[in-house]
Amino acid sequence: MDHEILKFVTEKSQELMNAPSCSSEAKAAARTWLDSVGTDREAVETKKYMDELETCIMPIHSLIGFAESDKGTEILGADFAKKILGHAKEIEAAGAKYCDCPACAAAETILQKKNDILK
Repeated sequence: MDHEILKFVTEKSQELMNAPSCSSEAKAAARTWLDSVGTDREAVETKKYMDELETCIMPIHSLIGFAESDKGTEILGADFAKKILGHAKEIEAAGAKYCDCPACAAAETILQKKNDILK
């Protein structure tokens, strides 16, 4: 992997892991990938990491559906669910494809360079 791409993915992976909204699965995948850099496992772990990011990033329509649901209201509370729903609809109208929480934003930024990362 190119040095600049490696530096970029390392920094964004740290952001992802530090995000309160990061899932335990994404955090574990980031940690495993970071630990594999420079080893014979790096290529395999890089592919697994990209796959995990694609799985865990939340599409905006899924966020809207969750925020509108009874389960979303139960987990988030009615007021926060309404706030999330309003925000999600606003960013969707502006063209967002994914949730913009810190974890999803870091994942999206990494995935935008997936082709360069997997070279």
